[in-house]
Amino acid sequence: MAEPLFRRLALIGVGLIGSSVARIARARGDLAAEVVATARSAATLARVAALGIADVVEPDPARAVAGADCVMICAPVGAYAAIGAAIAPHLAPGAIVTDVGSTKQSVIRDLGPLLPAGVHFVPAHPIAGTEFSGPDAGFAALFEGRWCLLTPLPGSDGEAVERIRELWRRCGAMVAAMEPAHHDRVLAIVSHLPHLIAFTICGTADDLADESRAEVLQFAASGFRDFTRIAGSDPTMWRDVFLNNREALLEMLARFMEDAQAMARAVRWGDGAYIEDKINRGRKIRRSLIEINQA
Repeated sequence: MAEPLFRRLALIGVGLIGSSVARIARARGDLAAEVVATARSAATLARVAALGIADVVEPDPARAVAGADCVMICAPVGAYAAIGAAIAPHLAPGAIVTDVGSTKQSVIRDLGPLLPAGVHFVPAHPIAGTEFSGPDAGFAALFEGRWCLLTPLPGSDGEAVERIRELWRRCGAMVAAMEPAHHDRVLAIVSHLPHLIAFTICGTADDLADESRAEVLQFAASGFRDFTRIAGSDPTMWRDVFLNNREALLEMLARFMEDAQAMARAVRWGDGAYIEDKINRGRKIRRSLIEINQA
């Protein structure tokens, strides 16, 4: 077995992502010699202790990060500033702080200025998940064959970046680097906008008259069921994502609404060629995803 990458890995937040990393660390033995878990909720910490997926369960984030050579923040991005303020004075010199947030410019904005000199900051985003949350939702294969995007800052310590890259490799992920603003625009279209649409469609269905609403639920076809799966995602996490990637999300939403209006015109005026072209382009994207094993 390879030497552990870190002596002490502190996980701040132990939901789907954090608990999956903890399970991988437990199964492999080469991520960290010791895994410390902390979370805001006493119920979450009690469940982590019952599951036995961390070596230490610590309710105080300051004590959790003490002596840690890697701190991974796995909380909703809206909580990062408060977390940074709580842990910054207690970080060990030379420690690496990383995260799993779905927005990167806001993470850098909220966390970067709080970290003391001598602490390395390597933002990251594993693009993997399910609609489930909490410590019971995690599983060791979550990141297998999925991408993790690193968005290191200019002048980042090369060794620190490589160690986080290796951490995600050992978790089974493929790793790439991306500039933070570009990351946020790409994720706005491939992740954030689809979630916004799913939440909205399910909200529309919920607002229907009682009789129609009952029939929607009773006779839900696969397309609607897929939307409900996405819409089952954690509300706090997605609220924070939408608000912290506001500009990119609104840009992509505006482009989508223009395209939706164009499709509506095609339907209204019987433009079958336009409709068929859009469907074929969607099929082409689906085939491409299947070909690169990302479907």
